[in-house]
Amino acid sequence: MSTLAPLRLLREPWNTSEGNQSNAMAGAGSAWCQGLNIPNELFLTLGLVSLVENLLVVAAILKNRNLHSPMYYFICCLAVSDMLVSVSNLAETLFMLLMEHGVLVIRASIIRHMDNIIDMLICSSVVSSLSFLGVIAVDRYITIFYALRYHSIMTLQRAVVTMASVWLASTVSSTVFITYYRNNAILLCLIGFFLFMLILMLVLYIHMFALARHHLRSISSQQKQPTVYRTSSLKGAMTLTILLGVFFICWGPFFFHLILIVTCPTNPFCTCFFGYFNLFLILIICNSVVDPLIYAFQSQELRRTLREVVLCSW
Repeated sequence: MSTLAPLRLLREPWNTSEGNQSNAMAGAGSAWCQGLNIPNELFLTLGLVSLVENLLVVAAILKNRNLHSPMYYFICCLAVSDMLVSVSNLAETLFMLLMEHGVLVIRASIIRHMDNIIDMLICSSVVSSLSFLGVIAVDRYITIFYALRYHSIMTLQRAVVTMASVWLASTVSSTVFITYYRNNAILLCLIGFFLFMLILMLVLYIHMFALARHHLRSISSQQKQPTVYRTSSLKGAMTLTILLGVFFICWGPFFFHLILIVTCPTNPFCTCFFGYFNLFLILIICNSVVDPLIYAFQSQELRRTLREVVLCSW
């Protein structure tokens, strides 16, 4: 897939001359340096699956009044962010396919404007998705450690302010990125934001798991049922591993790519790594497919509403 405007430049760093880049590629001429050719049809399929999944989540939350709470509003916003990833990916892929087959002929000036719009959607969806993953982690932390005060801490007004702030910050940051995408400082800000979210989620989820483990140990010692304790601890550890593992696997390669652009744009190894940019985009789209399975479909109430939505029993 041939990515557009600033995202294309992320794949082919601007701070390396053609001669240096050619030398680096020649010096690293092993087979794996040839990059990975991912068909547009795969982008299209994953985008459609993600779009349908997240549309169902949004529809279910809007339909069921029992789901009108801050926690589900945050999950709904995450689904909307993932939908933006899907829509921008679908729009880009469709335009690429239509132009490649000569069905669509557009002037260069219009293509540049379309590039900017699509890239702004992609950037804002990336920032908002990461932000709402962090917000959901904080919300779960408050639910566990401040259960009795949760409704006074996470009021509907505060939830609305949080959601509006995330969307505003995402829009502003995507505009800044489109305008100054050649500046390494912008990439460093994106990298720092990802690392902050990774550390935040790591600390919060490990702390929550440690508390749950402590409670299970106390119950197990009182009831003398070590098997139940070990089973519950294993289940909690697996859930934690899935949450953090999916986050790191889906987002890590893309941000590692950004780190290499800043630190070693002409290094042979880095140049080889740049050839796999489309794979990193696929992983981000896969994250949009997996998010509903992790954060939404675990709720029995939401699953029941989803069945009603699918069966059109409005």
